[in-house]
Amino acid sequence: MYFLGIDLGWQSGKSGVCCLQALENGLKLHQFDICDTRKDVIDWIEHWVGDDQPALVAVDAPTLIPNKTGMRLCDRLAHRYFGKYDAGCYPANQGRPFANDLIQFGLALEAHGFKHAANITPRQAGRYQIELFPHPATIHLFRLNKILKYKKGRIADRRQALAQLRSLQLSTFPKLTPPLRLEDTDLPDIPTGGKALKVAEDQLDSLTCAYAGAHWWWWGLERNWVLGDASLGYIVVPAPYADQIPPES
Repeated sequence: MYFLGIDLGWQSGKSGVCCLQALENGLKLHQFDICDTRKDVIDWIEHWVGDDQPALVAVDAPTLIPNKTGMRLCDRLAHRYFGKYDAGCYPANQGRPFANDLIQFGLALEAHGFKHAANITPRQAGRYQIELFPHPATIHLFRLNKILKYKKGRIADRRQALAQLRSLQLSTFPKLTPPLRLEDTDLPDIPTGGKALKVAEDQLDSLTCAYAGAHWWWWGLERNWVLGDASLGYIVVPAPYADQIPPES
């Protein structure tokens, strides 16, 4: 079973991608990459899992957007439960300029056999796709009081926050179930700034997506939340350590 994390460029930006594989002793990191276009992302997915290899694709982008205006239920729930951590998500509706392209990306995944998995039977092989928002995932997986603010602000502050994310991935993922054992050399270095810093950010976000996708496949609702549902749009979030009770919708 493969787990592909996609930090999708919502409009014209590049996408970070990451490939993990489930082996008998845990997860193995195969590759980071950067794709210039959404077609390149689909080609990259085909390279790793072809047309029939079991895999779960975890996408950091809304690919189910049924509402013409306003906010999806899952967006409202993300603000309700994660706003206090500064982890509320960007609202999606069909009027947004990015909406059609993201919907088409989800449909392209469906055409390759990746069904939406707002519910899942744990550890059952198949071809699935989910929406995954990295910030709430890191809040619970890394026991954070606030998000790591590596996306906006001064370059020095972003570098420090991104280095902290990298460090937490290295130290925490091997201790979780399923374990992902990482060496320092497995992860991208933190550049001094510019476009290279954005590339490292996209790649580390794609790793969070891939790992959280594996966590969803391994545990299902036992240790994950689902905000929303497949008819209204949904976001999968690893549950906090101490409280595995799903929030009320």
